[in-house]
Amino acid sequence: MRILFVDDEVAYLSTIIKRLKSRGYQVHGAASGAEALEYLHLHDVDVVVMDVKMPGMDGLSVLREMKRSWPLMEVIMLTGHASVESGIQGMEMGAFDYVMKPARLEELLQKLQQAYERRSLAIAQSVAL
Repeated sequence: MRILFVDDEVAYLSTIIKRLKSRGYQVHGAASGAEALEYLHLHDVDVVVMDVKMPGMDGLSVLREMKRSWPLMEVIMLTGHASVESGIQGMEMGAFDYVMKPARLEELLQKLQQAYERRSLAIAQSVAL
């Protein structure tokens, strides 16, 4: 599973990337929405985990662009207690799910696996057509 983790909090981003890599995941980090979109234009990714609240392009704006350019991309939104509505709005815009920040690693891993399985199924169905 190839994961792109997008968060403007560099210390959190670095920590979560290390934790995911130690469990064998292929993960890349981006510190902004613009950086994430640039990365996606050059690399194949299965699941994106992205903070809703970021300076510049917020997570919902980036999600909108991702779904336009990569409709089968699965995205998990990270949201704080004050922005649960944004996580729900993200799901209405096509995000797979949202996770409260700071995310428990086991919960995040479970959501990643579910999102990856959904993406794999969608790709298999689109190829079959």
